[in-house]
Amino acid sequence: MGEEAGSTSSIRKRRGIVAIILIAVGIFINLAGANITAAFSLPLYLDCIGTVVASVLGGFLPGIAVGFLTNIIKSFSDPSALYYGVLNVLIAVVSAYFADKKRLKKLKNIVIFTILLSLIGGGIGSVLTWFLYGFAGEGISVSFVESLYDTGVLSMFQAQLLADYLIDLADKIITVIIAILALNLLPEKLEEELRFNGWRQRALNEKERRAVGKNSTRSVSLRTKILLIIIAALFSIAFVASVISYQIYFDYSVDTHTRLGEGVASLAASVIDPEKVDEYIESGDDAEGYAEVKKLLYGIRDSSPDIEYVYVYKIDEEGCHVVFDLDTEELTGEEPGTLIPFDESFDEYIPALLAGEKIEPIITDDTYGWLLTAYQPVYDANGKCVCYAAADVSMNRIRENGYSFLARMSSLFLGFFILVLALGVWLAEYNLILPVNTMAYAAKRFASDSDEEMEKGVERIEGLDIHTGDEIEHLYKAFSKMTRDNYEYVEDIRDKTEAISRMQNGLIWVLADMVERRDEYTGNHVRNTAKYAKIIMEQMKKEGSYADQLTDEFIENVVNAAPLHDVGKIHVSDTILNKPGKLTDEEFDLMKKHTTAGCDIIQQAMDIVPDSDYLKEAKNLATYHHEKWNGKGYPEGLSGEDIPLSARIMAVADVFDALVSRRSYKPGMPFEKAISIIREDSGTHFDPVVAQAFLNAEDKVRKVAEDTSNTPV
Repeated sequence: MGEEAGSTSSIRKRRGIVAIILIAVGIFINLAGANITAAFSLPLYLDCIGTVVASVLGGFLPGIAVGFLTNIIKSFSDPSALYYGVLNVLIAVVSAYFADKKRLKKLKNIVIFTILLSLIGGGIGSVLTWFLYGFAGEGISVSFVESLYDTGVLSMFQAQLLADYLIDLADKIITVIIAILALNLLPEKLEEELRFNGWRQRALNEKERRAVGKNSTRSVSLRTKILLIIIAALFSIAFVASVISYQIYFDYSVDTHTRLGEGVASLAASVIDPEKVDEYIESGDDAEGYAEVKKLLYGIRDSSPDIEYVYVYKIDEEGCHVVFDLDTEELTGEEPGTLIPFDESFDEYIPALLAGEKIEPIITDDTYGWLLTAYQPVYDANGKCVCYAAADVSMNRIRENGYSFLARMSSLFLGFFILVLALGVWLAEYNLILPVNTMAYAAKRFASDSDEEMEKGVERIEGLDIHTGDEIEHLYKAFSKMTRDNYEYVEDIRDKTEAISRMQNGLIWVLADMVERRDEYTGNHVRNTAKYAKIIMEQMKKEGSYADQLTDEFIENVVNAAPLHDVGKIHVSDTILNKPGKLTDEEFDLMKKHTTAGCDIIQQAMDIVPDSDYLKEAKNLATYHHEKWNGKGYPEGLSGEDIPLSARIMAVADVFDALVSRRSYKPGMPFEKAISIIREDSGTHFDPVVAQAFLNAEDKVRKVAEDTSNTPV
């Protein structure tokens, strides 16, 4: 056992080393491909060839590891690569699904495989780029995107999506070709060595895995439950983390932009000459120094792309008098002196503004949009507020930045999510699901009526060699011991049952002999009738007669019970049994009572053993074997199928043996004559179906008669 454990441990260690090497080679191929395209400015990526090859050869876990780690390494020089790790992970999952020589031999599957990979890289990747950088903001497709957009046929998003997909399609065609070559050129033995698995039991072949996987469940399978638990846990963590992170980012962004607005507003206020505010309002561009101040304000505003508007207003009860209002690409600023009424959103701030007080930055959504506004009062030499310099930051831009942040975080999480999910499912598969399902499958195949099959079932269970090192292994060992003990117990029970059955049959024959030996001429009668009854039943089964009753169990019970059919004769005196002449009517009436006497004797036995099927048939035989098909028999005068089938069979066997055997009152009858009597009495004395089966088996009947008859046949 120690050697086996050591061997298993060494195999796992070797497979682990092989997996690490495969992952390292895959990462190297990815990085090498990316560097080649960068060095030669190729319109390709070639950065997921290693991912696809690792997935096809090693399975989804090495492929995911290659894809995820590749982008982490690339992020050291290009931080944006981290956000695209999810694409490499998804490519690994799809590649692992198609990792089959038979599947990739079909052109249809190869085309589907290639299209799916390009949809991930070019489709999902393009959407991700759009959220992260906007229109043509990143990647080798920028010039292609711009040329498509310039045609005027496609929208910005459509142009970017089409360009990214076409480039990625070419990239994935090359990738798939290389992966197929790797799959087909590697020796089968090496390919098997590269396939990463975590067997904690005897490895199952493909046929066995399919059979084990077909285990039906009443509701949800264990695999699905584990998958749902992992997904629910990761999703819950991701959702909470995303909401909290987004809120923290948004609040931080608002706070940062608030300080930016305040700084810009203060800087704008610092370039305003408070003594010339009225002149600026009245004369505008014609006022001395107005143009220079306006130029400075433009410079201040343009110093940060996050500043939407910069303006200077003089506040009085009438509203806002424009001092400076800078033009933007979308809007032309108001002329100096223009009176702008207060928006409703400013109502609560008007008193403070009229008083020339400093107010905290405010967020409003009114005429000019959703804005964060910082105000800085401008004081004259006497400390009087003559105007306010203001800077607006677009809240929409802050929100868009938040969405971009959320997209980055989601892409990072999704890649990690799939990696953790794959690892969790892989560990659960080999450490829990497969061991449990294999035990269940082996247990189903254990039950059998055959000793040989039961022994094979025990050996099959013991050969599973489950060694998870946890509760599953304890369960397996207990299960294995239980099946071995059960098998040995069943074997012991069968041996004892067979011994009891042999002893029981022996006692029956001894009892029958004791009864029959009282007649010195009929010692073989019980044996002969049992043989004839068996011949009749086997022939009837062969012909399909009474198929619903003639089961193997019925035949065995009748054969075992046959020796007791005359057990009631124990109550008949020796004088009558051995009388050399014909019995008188009174003597015959006494002789007929052996049927009811036999019924009473066997009923006493049945009272002790009530569930014995063979005793039920013994009672039928003892009671009714002298009944006739036409109803003229005894003791009850039953007719047709009201007579139990076993008694109808015994009637033929009993009469025939009585005919061919020598009795105290007669010699044995010739075989042919006895056969003719059976034929003649068919339908009157005997069930015609039973009688015909007896006649159809004449050769077998003759052999028994020749072996045991007291007269020549």
